[in-house]
Amino acid sequence: MLAAVAKERLKSPRARLFVALDLPGEVIAGIAVWQRGFQDPALRATKADNLHFTLAFLGYHPEREIEQIAEAALVEAVEPEVRLQTEPLAVPRNRPRLFALDADSEQTVALQAQVEERLVEAGFYTPEKRPYWPHLTVARVRPERRGAKRPARVLKPPQALPVALLEPFFCRRMRLYRSHLRPQGAEYEPLAEVELRSPGSESGKERT
Repeated sequence: MLAAVAKERLKSPRARLFVALDLPGEVIAGIAVWQRGFQDPALRATKADNLHFTLAFLGYHPEREIEQIAEAALVEAVEPEVRLQTEPLAVPRNRPRLFALDADSEQTVALQAQVEERLVEAGFYTPEKRPYWPHLTVARVRPERRGAKRPARVLKPPQALPVALLEPFFCRRMRLYRSHLRPQGAEYEPLAEVELRSPGSESGKERT
């Protein structure tokens, strides 16, 4: 009986899920223009559609749980204000696998804690041990050779952000995404969303 149950669970369709804050269109467009200035062939710029602030990576869950996960994760909240930092950060520093933009946003940190608490209470998430870091991954480093796990050396890292991208902005929407792993890179499918409230407003719009 137990073997039959286990076999049935393996057959159950599963989805790779995460919760994220979307960026305003003008910020995405500005980052995309800046990314075109990358000069090192080892850098692979993050696609515009994949730029977001991840709040919680949930891993794989049965598709039948998606509606419940969305209900737990997509809380009504005030739009967090964000300010990007000037210099892209190499992660890790000595032989980077990626470059990210650090974000100064106490409101995003507070929102992430709220989302995390609700997901943990609902049994859909195990918190990471490290503190939450709001950031945007803007480039990944290609392997040093085909099939290798070690990243290539980056001789020309991304330049500092232009002044126009250092202005604070608000993230107006939160989404539950499904991640599809493809040979050419991950593709993200939005499954549910909630519009966040403007500061001073009383309620957000309905989920879709």
